[in-house]
Amino acid sequence: MMKKLSIAVFFGGRSSEYKVSLESAYSVIRNLDSEKYRAVPIGISPDGRWYYYTGNIEKIYKDQWLNGEDCIPAALSPDFGARTLLIFRGERMEKLFLDAALPVMHGKYGEDGCIQGLLELTGIPLIGCSVLASALCMDKDRAHKLAYLAGIDVPKAFTVCSSYDKEVLLEEAKRIGYPLFVKPVKAGSSFGITKVLRESDLAAAAACAFAYDGEVIIEENIPGFEVGCAIMGTDRLTVGEVDEIELSGGFFDYTEKYTLKTSAIHVPARIDKATAGRIKETAITLYRALGCSGFARVDMFLTPEGRIVFNEINTIPGFTEHSRFPGMMKAAGILFPQILDTIIGQAVMSK
Repeated sequence: MMKKLSIAVFFGGRSSEYKVSLESAYSVIRNLDSEKYRAVPIGISPDGRWYYYTGNIEKIYKDQWLNGEDCIPAALSPDFGARTLLIFRGERMEKLFLDAALPVMHGKYGEDGCIQGLLELTGIPLIGCSVLASALCMDKDRAHKLAYLAGIDVPKAFTVCSSYDKEVLLEEAKRIGYPLFVKPVKAGSSFGITKVLRESDLAAAAACAFAYDGEVIIEENIPGFEVGCAIMGTDRLTVGEVDEIELSGGFFDYTEKYTLKTSAIHVPARIDKATAGRIKETAITLYRALGCSGFARVDMFLTPEGRIVFNEINTIPGFTEHSRFPGMMKAAGILFPQILDTIIGQAVMSK
């Protein structure tokens, strides 16, 4: 009988996307083939404490996991190659070997290279993008600059730090034109993003964005609609079907992403085959330009004239069963358990 692989699934964390992480981790653990893998849930509390979680995974989904009955303090061994989770049961310490680790932590401290760096230091095979790719993709300004160098259209934009000159802000915004978007440079899931229709609302939008990051980017509004492309792999890539976000108004903010109250996601996108092919090729170019590996979701805009404009790359996209990444792969004939088999297999085989 084949030995089961022990897969650490990191969830929770200090990000504003803590609750989304719980839902994604629940879906990942639920869809892991129990005959091939042993899930090792490692929960990180909102204040940054680490625990080996031993309870029912339904409690993760319901945000009831953080309790004295199911949580045991834990840490990773810093010794390179040990690949060990240290579990502290009172005076006794246990060691649990890890074959690979999958961070399912969206936003800061999970998607930005922090935990990826820790895993690389320990030598535990990382399922997903590297430290560099994670950090670059989280940084909207630098990701756009690299995309532009790769020959991909990007929105007109400029960045400001917290000590910005208000007159410069107004002048640059006027140059870009209204409406425009004000965003934290490094934040996930549309937190701190405002669509600004008039100059009088610009300062408040900047203040909102600065609540999430010390650097803010102001971007032009791209007409048309957003499309996405799910990709897995490093050398040989597997590409899902293109999806499309249909909005009835406003923009795809945090509420819309997770409730779809006034929007809809179409997969495959309602576009012709040739356009879908161009979008996939653009997504591959972006994926490679930013050094992605393992898996990622590439988001772009499609304008009424057929121009493809880069938006962002999510290196740890939503992984609930209703999220866009699994949906695009499902449309390409790849089911959730197969996604997990693929991304785990490529991480383990690379070591």
